[in-house]
Amino acid sequence: MISTERKYNRYSKVYDLFEKPVEKFKFSNLREKAHTFLKGKVLEVGIGTGKNILYYPDDIEVVGIDFSKGMLAKAQLKINKLTLSNVSLLEMDIENMKFEDESFDTVLSVFVFCTVPRPIIGLHEVYRVLKPGGKAVFIEHMKSANALLNIPLYMMNLFTISLLGTSTIRETQKNIEKVGFKIENVQNEWFDIVRFIVAKK
Repeated sequence: MISTERKYNRYSKVYDLFEKPVEKFKFSNLREKAHTFLKGKVLEVGIGTGKNILYYPDDIEVVGIDFSKGMLAKAQLKINKLTLSNVSLLEMDIENMKFEDESFDTVLSVFVFCTVPRPIIGLHEVYRVLKPGGKAVFIEHMKSANALLNIPLYMMNLFTISLLGTSTIRETQKNIEKVGFKIENVQNEWFDIVRFIVAKK
């Protein structure tokens, strides 16, 4: 079976083009909103091709990680084009981050925990590297509380798991709370399938 990492390395060449329609429809606004919460030293997990780079404030230091070399190469091109000096990239697995405890003031995660193979471990790592009182901002899609809405999600899951290792039926908000985060705010952005979550350590 091809690993999730290798799948995203292959997909990196067409990733931005494939997601362009939904990006314009909704997600660019969510990314812009998320960046109003970023303070101090920021970690973006699963930075992918760098879709959030455009929105970073100038007064923060950002470290972006991803386990896909292909995705990071695309992100680096965006950094170079914008001539940003406050953003650095590292190839790293969210489930085994090499940072010291309590290294970051803010963590940003945008459509990441649908794909992390072991999401609880990844969330524990996010909690570990965040400073006490620091905030984690999540934009994630997940299983709905509405059984009817979940019918197409379960059907989609059969394909997304095999193609990308991406689940459409995870209960990510519950997982965030399970590792110790205190949820400060939840906004349903597309029914309750796409949620904007601000959590505090």
